[in-house]
Amino acid sequence: MDLLVSVTPLMVALVAVGVTIGIVFGAIPGMTATMAVAVCLPMTYGLDLDTSLALLLGLYVGGISGGLVPAILINIPGTPSSITTTFDGHPMAKRGEGERALKIGIVASLCGGLFSAVVLFFFAPALADLAIKFSYVEKFLIILFALTIIASLSKRLINGAVSGVLGIWLSLVGTYDLNTGGNGDIRLVPGFLEDWLVNGFSLLPVLIGLFGLTVILEEAAKGVPPEPVASFKLGGGTPFRFSVFRGHAGTVTRASAIGTFVGLLPGIGGSAASVLAYVQQKNLSKHPERLGTGEPEGVMASEAANNGLTGGALIPLVSLGIPGDSTTAVMIGAFTLQGLQLGPLFIGEHLEAWHTIMFNLVLANLVMFAVMFFAIRWVVKVIQVPKYLLYPTILMMCAVGAFSANSGIMFDVWTFFLFGLFGYFGHKVGLESAPFIIGFILGKDAEVYFVKSLESYGSLSIFFTKSPIAVGLWVLIALSLGYAFYQAWRNLGREAAS
Repeated sequence: MDLLVSVTPLMVALVAVGVTIGIVFGAIPGMTATMAVAVCLPMTYGLDLDTSLALLLGLYVGGISGGLVPAILINIPGTPSSITTTFDGHPMAKRGEGERALKIGIVASLCGGLFSAVVLFFFAPALADLAIKFSYVEKFLIILFALTIIASLSKRLINGAVSGVLGIWLSLVGTYDLNTGGNGDIRLVPGFLEDWLVNGFSLLPVLIGLFGLTVILEEAAKGVPPEPVASFKLGGGTPFRFSVFRGHAGTVTRASAIGTFVGLLPGIGGSAASVLAYVQQKNLSKHPERLGTGEPEGVMASEAANNGLTGGALIPLVSLGIPGDSTTAVMIGAFTLQGLQLGPLFIGEHLEAWHTIMFNLVLANLVMFAVMFFAIRWVVKVIQVPKYLLYPTILMMCAVGAFSANSGIMFDVWTFFLFGLFGYFGHKVGLESAPFIIGFILGKDAEVYFVKSLESYGSLSIFFTKSPIAVGLWVLIALSLGYAFYQAWRNLGREAAS
């Protein structure tokens, strides 16, 4: 069993710890799986890749799953992907079926997570094998396609596009490397910062700032008064039985498939996955009028979809080096700390790490189910923890993590604060973190592939005539942009009508 070759007790323990911490982050409104991974990423500095992935994948799965707790009990989604869980989960809780609704969501989450893991196992190596054949032209077009998807599926087209372009621009700060066709000069850097920014902004402090400090500043701006204990009713009503899933295998499978597919598309996120699955379920339901009044199938569809996202988002990450969502974008930091490059060659060259990813993803889903299903009465107490106790601790962890990112460079702490402030004020003017950070991660690769393509072929026409794959990618780019402009036009029409 190759999947079990490198399994250690420490790895299993870190998966359990990661899942538990992730559930806490997911269950507290305002804190997300992305924030959990960003805050805990510096902890992996002293670990090897296998144990790092154990912790981070546990955080990812736990963070996504934990969002259903406040969504069902107090009608506040813990994570954006749990928004549709409130539609039927909270009505069930109001009539005394809170524990039943939670356990339905937990089982559906397990099914979605395992479904996506199976798809990841079979699809990622096939996609990587195909991507190995790509030239610099196709690699550049793949990144361009990813960036157009990010822009087109942002809340506003112009905001998403500007955020992505800004991320690309800041990724180019630093030395224009001779190995990538550059001239060795330091660009976009004021003279007094040249010593600090020779290699550009360090990825890890940027991630921690955008997904850690920004959230804390936004919560602080709302004011953090002493919070009353959240009121909810857990027990009573119809008890949970697995028979509730009888006749709903299609519901769970379809929602899991939708979540996995959405995860494949960079930058869309779990909220889109759960909304699509819920709408599809309502269209196909025998009693669509009941959805939204406390129907178990609504909870099943939402939770299976947002957990299906986990494996789906890892597919482009490991096979193409393109993050599927903001959380997997943060995970790139773990590979960076280990000096590894994600992309088409990753699975072939690091087969043991690939097997570790698969094992940890499956184990994380099983641990998530065990923790949440059998200890649900203790898990729900998480939503009663006051934020004014949590956020100072998290802020301290963020600052220490940024400082330790590159073995104790104070400028990384200033980078953390700079990008935290950038994210906070950027959100006020409409900039979006996910497009920005994915643009920041992909910007350097896009430049390298563009320059290398021109060096190899000498003409811009090569981007349009290289191969059938390139032509197909241009078609996808055109469709993505067309959809973006269509959505923008519709939104303008709705705003004008209102």
